[in-house]
Amino acid sequence: MTDGLSAVLLPAMIIILLGFMFWSQRRRQSAVATLQSSLAVGDDVCTTSGLFGRIVTLDELVATLEVAPGMTVRFDRRAIATKVDTTGRPLGSSTGDPTAPADTPRPDAGK
Repeated sequence: MTDGLSAVLLPAMIIILLGFMFWSQRRRQSAVATLQSSLAVGDDVCTTSGLFGRIVTLDELVATLEVAPGMTVRFDRRAIATKVDTTGRPLGSSTGDPTAPADTPRPDAGK
């Protein structure tokens, strides 16, 4: 009886694990697509390398960010990781929605 159960349980666990991995990846791709479609000139953003700036020009491939008054840098649009508010706090919540307001305080907010 246990041999039959283990013969069914192991493949079922592998299928569930693979399904979860595909679902998780699809959810991340959806969040990135939502962020990219919501970008606009004037948004404060953080890049994947950690550079903060404000979008001054935006086209299909390139985002030009103002990182200091009068200083602009060009980035691949896909390098924008998240929108932030003027203090550098991410606007997206931990649920993966980059456009949702953050409702939880940061651990270092009181310092």
